[in-house]
Amino acid sequence: MTQSTKKTGNKGEDLAASILVKKGYQIVERNYRYGKGEIDLIAKDGDVLVFIEVKTRKNLEYGPPELAVTKGKQRQIRKIAEAYLYEKEITNSDCRMDVIAVQFYQNQKPRINHIENAF
Repeated sequence: MTQSTKKTGNKGEDLAASILVKKGYQIVERNYRYGKGEIDLIAKDGDVLVFIEVKTRKNLEYGPPELAVTKGKQRQIRKIAEAYLYEKEITNSDCRMDVIAVQFYQNQKPRINHIENAF
């Protein structure tokens, strides 16, 4: 991953986190790592624990950011979410998986697509 790609990703995550806070979510954790994987954001939406994958793009060369959350990526996120629940000893919380796609355009406002309960 290039420095530029990482920077774009971080910018997208910052934007996603601020949008969630504006929607009334409480950010619990950022960049939770387990093994080789990570979950970008973990937040509370009322009583629901939400695991959020943020995908950011500067162009559509590889398609819209939402499409980057493949079946394999979904499996990995589920595994990491299970590890998080186990590690934090959370047993009785409703959970869901969201995807936030951020598309940056030159000289325009970014397009944000928050897909609740994405998979």
